[in-house]
Amino acid sequence: MLTKTPRTTPKTKSDRISFDRDEANAILDEAMICHVAFADDEGPVVLPTIHWRIGQTLYFHGSHASRMSQALASGRSLCVTATLLDGLVMARSAFWHTMNFRSVVLFGQGSEVKDLEEKTRAFDALMEKVAPGRQPHLRPTTQKELVATKLIAMPIEEGSVKCRQGPPGDAEGDEIWPVWAGILPLSLQAGEPIAEERVRPEMTLGKP
Repeated sequence: MLTKTPRTTPKTKSDRISFDRDEANAILDEAMICHVAFADDEGPVVLPTIHWRIGQTLYFHGSHASRMSQALASGRSLCVTATLLDGLVMARSAFWHTMNFRSVVLFGQGSEVKDLEEKTRAFDALMEKVAPGRQPHLRPTTQKELVATKLIAMPIEEGSVKCRQGPPGDAEGDEIWPVWAGILPLSLQAGEPIAEERVRPEMTLGKP
């Protein structure tokens, strides 16, 4: 289970909250983008970035000069959120419209990973998340590239999951109002691959 604390315990709609670690991991694995919040010398910041997970560790990466990488590596307190939007819920009044979603909020501190073997394993895992099976066919990463990229690790410990699924919850009596109500499902789907102009004709995304 995720660690339950006052800041992960909701004051409303507690029926939508879970501290199940497997559920949190599943959301983190499916989501391609998260938002990382922190405060630095210039004030509060929330930035989008890619994330990935190995076991109970969440990873981020960036250039050594980036504001986010420096903040994450400094041990500052972080809040990380990832959300999957599953549908728009259309009710019979504007007030009861909502969304079906799955989200996870984590709190913690990051630290820089400097060991090159761990960095190699972590970046291989990132490629496996983005494009399963592609890593073995790529040009090997050089040590210069590993050193040039800052890798941040954050333990997955304190946090909570929040989900909403199901049909609209119309106010009593609204069911007779003559307007369509229900769910408009939404999902992230890949389009047709667009090859770079120097790719040989016999090569496809699924075949190196």
